[in-house]
Amino acid sequence: MAARNELGKDAIVTNVKVIKPGGLMRLFKKPTYEITAALDETPPKTELSRRESIKAMFKDNPDIILDDKREDEKKDKPELVTPAQDKEQLEQKISNIAMMLEKQMGIKKEEEKKDKEAGEEEQPVDRNNDCIQLIHKQLLANEVDEKYINQLVTEIEPTLKKDASVENILSGIYQKIVLKLGKTEVMGVTQGKARFVFFIGPTGVGKTTTIAKLASKLKLDRKLNVALLTADTYRIAAVDQLKTYAEILNVPLKVVYSDTELKEAYEDMRTYDIVLIDTAGRSHRDRQQREDIEKLINAVPKEERDVFLVLSITTKYRDLIRITEAYSEIADYRLIFTKLDETETLGNIFNVKLLTGASLSYATFGQKVPNDISRLDAQMIAKQLLGGGE
Repeated sequence: MAARNELGKDAIVTNVKVIKPGGLMRLFKKPTYEITAALDETPPKTELSRRESIKAMFKDNPDIILDDKREDEKKDKPELVTPAQDKEQLEQKISNIAMMLEKQMGIKKEEEKKDKEAGEEEQPVDRNNDCIQLIHKQLLANEVDEKYINQLVTEIEPTLKKDASVENILSGIYQKIVLKLGKTEVMGVTQGKARFVFFIGPTGVGKTTTIAKLASKLKLDRKLNVALLTADTYRIAAVDQLKTYAEILNVPLKVVYSDTELKEAYEDMRTYDIVLIDTAGRSHRDRQQREDIEKLINAVPKEERDVFLVLSITTKYRDLIRITEAYSEIADYRLIFTKLDETETLGNIFNVKLLTGASLSYATFGQKVPNDISRLDAQMIAKQLLGGGE
């Protein structure tokens, strides 16, 4: 206490020495203490939590909400090698993750050394296997399905030289993940043609808020002629919420109760650039409800529509399997993941992408409108899956 009173609350006691009195007086005197203390001048760590790191990652991503040319007209393959201006950043990402793995391997070597000193038989070292096992562990911790982890390992192992460097192994896995995630596909517009964009998915995943964010970006940032349409008449609150946003943005909102009414609305709204359509969050187990959504979607010609399946990243993967399979019977879709601010792992993005083969599009990570939405980026996801965001 005296050391802290003198040096402040950051004082650290480094040594305590007990001094016993000598001679006959030792019977009457209490021992004294010599305390060595130092002032800790190391600044406190301000590391982001895993969840904050994920949110910060997407906040820093440029908000590319719209492609001016239709994505399905582009034949670009996923970029495995980044453009020259991004190469240094990519190498730094891999280097940072490699340092983390090297550190973990160093700890493992120390443990093996202690086992040897304790008389246990030394096992031959397989550096490649040690590194791959650590990567396997990291991906599993991020809730990547083990089936897909094994696929990655099976594909990368034959390409590795004996005793490959950690950076080479990691780079190979990283590029494989980027390749499998593929190129992001977002909304697109064709000049002079209206685009009708449906948002489908379970109840409670944030479809209405996502639509509000996108409508704000398209109207305010891109100056497009936007209209809103809702078929979610099962929840009055959803209609009221969208109506409020429509009034703020000064865009029209139409409510429809059937596919017949949607066909009429389609004819009336063809003069707009983009029409964003909210649908009811139906149970994926109810076939009749799924058929109702399918009828709504088919009210618009296929070449004039986009469909986005909105999923919460916090949903259990077992449930996501059933949900995505059920909605696959309705229409081809692209994937939007919401509530990234409520998770510490991104494994479900990778799992669902590989399960469905559907293209990734947007991610949301908060309730703020028009903020807290971004285009998904394969490199950023790969970095997080491998532990580079910690």
